Amino acid sequence: MSALEPGSFFAELTQAERADLESRGRVRDFARGDTLFTEGEAPGWVAVLLRGRVKAFSYREQGGEALLAVRGPGALLGEVAAIDGQPRSASVAALEPVRALAVPADEFMAFLQAHGRVSIIIMRVLCQRWRDADRKRAEFGMFDATGRVAQRLVELAERFGVPYRTGEGDGQSVRITLNLSQEELAGWVGASREAVSKALRTLRAHGWIETGRRRLIVHDLQALRRHAR
Repeated sequence: MSALEPGSFFAELTQAERADLESRGRVRDFARGDTLFTEGEAPGWVAVLLRGRVKAFSYREQGGEALLAVRGPGALLGEVAAIDGQPRSASVAALEPVRALAVPADEFMAFLQAHGRVSIIIMRVLCQRWRDADRKRAEFGMFDATGRVAQRLVELAERFGVPYRTGEGDGQSVRITLNLSQEELAGWVGASREAVSKALRTLRAHGWIETGRRRLIVHDLQALRRHAR
């Protein structure tokens, strides 16, 4: 199992709770690009990410994807549809090879009934997601495309960044280990691919980031944070 994201659903469970949940499901592997859930389908199962990262997205009426979130190891997926019995509100696809614990919806509900404390954890996770969604909605009225791209790069660097040596010995650069295409980034910030490309050029011109084939390095995270505010 990969290191769990701090504060994620699975990270908050006790060893006994994890063992019980694992006994109710089975481990499934998905290749990059594979779909775990499809928007509008019946909620047959929930997933707990054990390894790898996924994107949650919805298809736009005018075409393309609106990227809603990126989830990493420890995240719980599909729980809302399992709880309320409604069709799934978003699709989920693997951004890289993924391993997940797949638990049938009825077994997941039985798990919640057996462990009342876990319902509080889910409520806390959902509240965090709602707050994040509210914050992102507010950003659309407050920032231009460059500002929104800077905000997402800060989030990616903080969640999926590792120290990167530039050879100059400063030790301050961060390499983002999650590879998002410009189309996916555009869907995340609610802008066109052309606007995102222009924003990245602007950030590169400042010397704050470096981009290449399947590579994104943040050289000045503090400057990005200031711009994102």
